[in-house]
Amino acid sequence: MTTQSPAQPTPYPQARLAAQPIGYWTGAAYREVVGRIRSELATESLTQPHWWVLNHVAAAPAHWTRTELTTKLTRYDDQGIDFGDVFDDLASRAWLTGTASGTLTLTEAGEAGRLRARERNLRAHEQMHAGITEEEYVATLDVLRRVITNLGGDSDLPE
Repeated sequence: MTTQSPAQPTPYPQARLAAQPIGYWTGAAYREVVGRIRSELATESLTQPHWWVLNHVAAAPAHWTRTELTTKLTRYDDQGIDFGDVFDDLASRAWLTGTASGTLTLTEAGEAGRLRARERNLRAHEQMHAGITEEEYVATLDVLRRVITNLGGDSDLPE
């Protein structure tokens, strides 16, 4: 079995690349990356907010209430998702249950679905990182975080 090397972008002179608008390239990268992740999640009929809920609840069973988790996750949503619908959908699938105190826990079916989606996302992340060293990846994130900080944004890592 031969391993296929990752595709390489067309090379350009450094000066030409340095003149490129970062907004265009961060937007293009965002659309490709998020589009791929959303496509993988759609295989399980999940949205990104479903994924976020599943992971937060899996990491801290019986810790989050619907209201607390909605407050935490809304800042990451760019599609105007109704988190109440997300919680209801996961509950109707019997993937998520609520305790008497209102905290959330995944069921066995919910954890199994989360793990299936996780495997798909890991394959997508492997493809995204192909041919990119850890040092290059970290340097890219550091540059993007500095741009965000320079513009007064929050460059802290998400929790």
